[in-house]
Amino acid sequence: MEHEFKRKSLKELNLTSRFLFDAVMEDKEIHQDVLSIIFGRKISTIIQNETEKEARLSPLIRSIRMDVFALDDEQTVYNTEMQDEQRSDLARRSRYYQVLLDTSLLEPGIPNYNVLNNSYIIVILSFDLFGYGKYQYTFLPQCQEVPGLQLEDGATRIFLSTEGKNGDEVSEELVEFLHYVKNSTDEVAAKSQSERVRRLHQRVCKVKASEEVGVRYMQAWEERYYDREKGRSEGKLEGKLEDALNMRKEGLSDEMIMRITKLTEEEMRKITE
Repeated sequence: MEHEFKRKSLKELNLTSRFLFDAVMEDKEIHQDVLSIIFGRKISTIIQNETEKEARLSPLIRSIRMDVFALDDEQTVYNTEMQDEQRSDLARRSRYYQVLLDTSLLEPGIPNYNVLNNSYIIVILSFDLFGYGKYQYTFLPQCQEVPGLQLEDGATRIFLSTEGKNGDEVSEELVEFLHYVKNSTDEVAAKSQSERVRRLHQRVCKVKASEEVGVRYMQAWEERYYDREKGRSEGKLEGKLEDALNMRKEGLSDEMIMRITKLTEEEMRKITE
């Protein structure tokens, strides 16, 4: 039986929820704190911070919508993504994000590619995508023929997992942050020794208590629900039309097909079209 499409209350959400994550990261100082935890050093002041930023090359090419886009005062670019759904295409998806992100950074007519910003694609996962039990996987292009030779192109992709087991290889603060992402509760925040994680929790509590955010969450859930129902309905109709087309090929009359499939005359016309 198909699971019922249920809505959690805003207060029940963890930061693994893209909606809550985006709402919390609207505060650029909190996003700066999160980036500082990830990199293990204080990140420069963020001068631009946008959530759900769209990047598009052309109406004919698939666009992307970045969860959080940020630019610091050293002109370093960060795209931070939250991914709670396990998918097999995330590595190539990060590649596509990198391409569109870079394209949006270089203005037409600039002859020197060295002005291209250093950039980081950061994907926070509620699962271990690669299966090695790491909290952090950092990818940089390197030469296969010369060990240790990296391609210094300024692009880095980082995958973080809440399911890591190598706490001795990363900072305690990063572990505490990822545990809090998975369980964004008072109890987990109280156990953290990190001032940044505690500030993050204060921001989460403020967002969850916001009536405005609550309305936005309800609207986002309703849009998702109706899109899902529309997709299911269209999928059923598409299946019926395919069945009807096969019946017509077998020589059944349209009247008989309509009786079997319950299609209307207007829907039957779609087969001819």
